[in-house]
Amino acid sequence: FMLLVGVGGWIAIGVIAILVVALVALVINVYNKMVKGRNRCKDAFSQIDVQLTRRFDLIPNLVETVKGYAKHEESILEEFARARGAYQSANGDIDKVSEANNALTSVLTRFMAVSEQYPELKADAQFNMMMATLKETEDKIAITRQFYNDTVTSYNTLLQLFPNVIFANMFGFHDEKLFKASEEERKNVKVQF
Repeated sequence: FMLLVGVGGWIAIGVIAILVVALVALVINVYNKMVKGRNRCKDAFSQIDVQLTRRFDLIPNLVETVKGYAKHEESILEEFARARGAYQSANGDIDKVSEANNALTSVLTRFMAVSEQYPELKADAQFNMMMATLKETEDKIAITRQFYNDTVTSYNTLLQLFPNVIFANMFGFHDEKLFKASEEERKNVKVQF
């Protein structure tokens, strides 16, 4: 067999073998980068989820404190319960989580407006401590959301670059969605306590 192929044939076979190995290495490298990017997106989203859960857990305590001062504001608790239910049923769907977050932001805006009407509430130590925790949580949500969006943008860019786009389509990788701010958050409303 070696005599039939000749030296030139062996060189051609060697070059083809090297090209095949290089192509396989490229595919493996690109695939692994896409898996790492997708997993970073999932991790970044889970960090948002942790902070949103913290936020949803904190709100009932705040509402209970305010209810002692503002008995007629029961609707805030009901709106919060609806937003929390929507969040819990979102099951990691970025659009549904975002909608629940937006609903809670609306409830919080209304809640803060109500609490402004009660100076004795603003002097309550427990209320102030919970508001400080809420502010800290809101800051963490903003940071984790920014990190998530940066991670998703990097991942989506990775998928859209050539030749990655070929492999992304071949292996079923898809762009991730960004976490978008609500209209109320875009208005940049500041409430001072």
